[in-house]
Amino acid sequence: MLQELSIRNFAIIDELSLSLEEGLTVLTGETGAGKSIIIDAVQLLVGGRGSSEFVRHGEKKAEIEGIFVIHDEHPCYGKCKELGIDIEDGMVLLKRDISQSGKSACRVNGKLVTIALLREVGTTLIDVHGQHESQELMDETKHLLLLDQFGGQDILPAKSAYYELFQEYEQIQRQIRSLTEDEQQMAHRLDLIQFQFNEIEEAGLQLGEDDQLMEEKTRLANFERLFSSLQTAYNALQEEQKGLDWIGLSMSNLEQAAEIDPVLEKTSESVANSFYLLEEAAQSIRQQLDSLEFDPDRLQVIEDRLNEINQLKRKYGTTIEEIVQFSAAIEEEIESITNRDSTIKDLEFKRTSIIEDLQLEADQLTAVRGQWAKKLTEEIHEQLQALHMNKAVFEVRFHKPVVRDAGKFHYKKDGVDIVEFFISTNPGEPLKPLTKVASGGEISRIMLALKTIFSKHQGITSIIFDEVDTGVSGRVAQAIAEKIYAVSIHSQVLCISHLPQVAAISDHHLFISKEVKNDRTITHVSPLEERDRVLEISRMISGVEITDLTLSHAKELLELAHSIKKTAVS
Repeated sequence: MLQELSIRNFAIIDELSLSLEEGLTVLTGETGAGKSIIIDAVQLLVGGRGSSEFVRHGEKKAEIEGIFVIHDEHPCYGKCKELGIDIEDGMVLLKRDISQSGKSACRVNGKLVTIALLREVGTTLIDVHGQHESQELMDETKHLLLLDQFGGQDILPAKSAYYELFQEYEQIQRQIRSLTEDEQQMAHRLDLIQFQFNEIEEAGLQLGEDDQLMEEKTRLANFERLFSSLQTAYNALQEEQKGLDWIGLSMSNLEQAAEIDPVLEKTSESVANSFYLLEEAAQSIRQQLDSLEFDPDRLQVIEDRLNEINQLKRKYGTTIEEIVQFSAAIEEEIESITNRDSTIKDLEFKRTSIIEDLQLEADQLTAVRGQWAKKLTEEIHEQLQALHMNKAVFEVRFHKPVVRDAGKFHYKKDGVDIVEFFISTNPGEPLKPLTKVASGGEISRIMLALKTIFSKHQGITSIIFDEVDTGVSGRVAQAIAEKIYAVSIHSQVLCISHLPQVAAISDHHLFISKEVKNDRTITHVSPLEERDRVLEISRMISGVEITDLTLSHAKELLELAHSIKKTAVS
């Protein structure tokens, strides 16, 4: 959920900090007090289009910050991982600054990002819905995704089985495209990779060769120090009146002492063992000294060989192993190009076989989606009836898949299906695409019906409704209030409303007001307790004058809302 929101120097807002809660929070107040400005700020925070007009007059920049708290499996984790952004303790901090020139600086958890990347992260956190805005539910290209989200784990196995084959199919398609390129291009490619293969083969690389050469180079480059150190070590042990002579003398005397006192036998054995070990070490040092030979020509040979290997690393891989792997890959490609016709024939045969299996998986996926489309249709009808649209007809329509040459379907990563939501709101009228529905009041109710269902499946942290209840009243207003509350059970909801029914059913009520101070307009936000809520709802009912009757009506609305919420929770 959106836990904290900070706005500075934005439009008529001087400085504003909000601590928000779970559930349904309603924002009310007089027209022009700044309710929609707060929502505009949130939209910019999650990647909306900015402008210098948002910067408060006389200030250098507008600043908006928001802290979101997300659960462990939230989609935002995957998106941030793609972008290399760390999330700690389930906290996501979005920040956006807009300068007087209209330029934006955007950050996600302190990392600078573009507006496009901010939008990618923001869409996983907040869905802002206004009456006349194009939202995800009103975008037909997103309807297939929404259906899959609704079907959840039941659709996933069929989708995964299809996608696994689709990846094989795409791999073969790429190979065929590569082999059927322009003849001249193919000839150039063959010349290039043949040269690369020959260059690597002629080098005769051996795994681990570079490490061995570096060790030998180090020895030769430090020959004098190595020889001097070994000679000194040998002399310290082997020369007259040096290490071994003195240890040998100690060993002889300890042997004599042990004959007198058996307690000393263990010590005597230890010294004797040390003597023989050191004597063996001295012999080994002598052999090393005898084998040492400084060969300046060999050092040059090593240098040349290492330079050759490094040249190949710059071209074909960071290690000899990677170079060898590259060589093996282009050898296969040379074989494919050289025998192109037979290779293409083999690939096309393999593709035909995969297409048969792919089509079976696509048909299975379509069938599963069809079952869930029926369930979705039933649930939508239930929701629309609750919103007093008893005559409305909703349909999830599957369009014919796009067909390529030779009658082959256009296979996509999510199947061959093209799904679109259709609706008819009045008896006798034909079903039309959801995007063509014109009535504002109908749009509000349809969107709420869809949101009530999809909010359970989309994983969106927060949903904002900006005056979606415009153009409705009476029992429809009460139904809308109940649906907005139903959405808030699964996602945090912020709602700007002029309906007293929505205000009454909210979990938290924020009153937005403004005042003029030092010839500047300042916006204030005040959380309302029970008594003040009654007064504000009375004002929303009466419009101007608060009477005993409107106060009584406000109390009744709050009592009714409490009863409805209690029933919804249970």
